[in-house]
Amino acid sequence: MIEAQPRERLLAAAVEQARRGGIADLSLRELAAAIGTSHRMLLYHFGSREGLLVAIARAVEETERATLLGWGVTAEDARSFWTRISDPAMWPAERLFFELYVQALFGRLGDDQFLDSSVEGWIVPLAAAIVQAGGSETTARADARLGLAVVRGLLLDLLATHDHDGVTEAYERFLQLYES
Repeated sequence: MIEAQPRERLLAAAVEQARRGGIADLSLRELAAAIGTSHRMLLYHFGSREGLLVAIARAVEETERATLLGWGVTAEDARSFWTRISDPAMWPAERLFFELYVQALFGRLGDDQFLDSSVEGWIVPLAAAIVQAGGSETTARADARLGLAVVRGLLLDLLATHDHDGVTEAYERFLQLYES
């Protein structure tokens, strides 16, 4: 078995910390202590606190994208995915993503690619999956963008209100409209 490289091990530990209890309020030293390393090692591998946070957000997004695309793009797959991402255990990582997204919108993140990859990184594979499942090539990108926007908007609603039942009902309504 191939052992993970130091950067990947640190990133995996930081992702786990983000999912367990969040990290947005932790200093780099506090985060390093929480995952059993030093702040110097984190700086060496990620360049800055923001670099580490972006790497964490990208890793979580990559895992969730792979999960969804591994399942497919049927309504039932979408329901399973919603159950997964709306679970309160995911909320710390989702709050981090939205915090970074807003920072990037204001140019404070130091990563010019974060916004593009956060959108195109989903739209391109989702549109391809929609076409592969028999959807229209003409509308696949728009359908993928709409689905992404709905899910992100509902996740923001969920994080703000904690009204899981109400937000899930709205998601179900979206799926019904999409299916028809």
